[in-house]
Amino acid sequence: MKFKHALLERNVVLLAIGIVVTIAIGGLVEIVPLHTIKSTIEPVQGVRPYTPLELAGRNIYMREGCYNCHSQMVRPFRDEVERYGHYSLAAESMYDHPFQWGSKRTGPDLARVGGKYSNEWHVAHFKDPRAVVPESIMPTYGFLARRDLAIKDIAAHLKALRAVGVPYTDDMVKNAAADLAAQADPEADTKGLTDRYPKAALGDFDGDPKRLTEMDAIIAYMQILGRMVDFKTVKPEQLRQ
Repeated sequence: MKFKHALLERNVVLLAIGIVVTIAIGGLVEIVPLHTIKSTIEPVQGVRPYTPLELAGRNIYMREGCYNCHSQMVRPFRDEVERYGHYSLAAESMYDHPFQWGSKRTGPDLARVGGKYSNEWHVAHFKDPRAVVPESIMPTYGFLARRDLAIKDIAAHLKALRAVGVPYTDDMVKNAAADLAAQADPEADTKGLTDRYPKAALGDFDGDPKRLTEMDAIIAYMQILGRMVDFKTVKPEQLRQ
């Protein structure tokens, strides 16, 4: 056996073949599940793609590394359910690229944070975490309220996600920029937005209705987490995921 291993290492052709086979096996392990996801995840009523503003907020959440301290996965244990709410379903993250599941919790899990706190609480918390949670070790993110939100590529972002399976329609892509601005504008007509994205939180998020900021976006994202699914209507077989 030792001789055969040495033969493989000394023969460039055999070594190259071995490398290709190893990469192919690893690639199949990663790719095959993507083609079976529809058969392995039971759809749950209420789960929808993120609104353009929620999506922008999610991008900021990942850019700032929030996932390093917060997970978005309530595990099916009594203590977790009592603290955070109903345990997480796979279908809730089926449109997340990447998903935010995990067990790293320097801070609390955020899977059910939507609607738990007011927009004003979130603004205060981002600006000075210790002002609302004295024992917090979270960094300050007040700068998000001073940064205007970049929206020029939001339609392209929706198209890119559609290419990997997120069911954004042509109507959603066409109205992406308008929907993004309308969700944070208290005076905007949001009928089309709410038709396309049920349960979307509406209105000024950062306390400054004259500007559309990164703070607006990340709070809009916070406010939808865990609110899409009405667990009173979920079928028992969907809860066994």
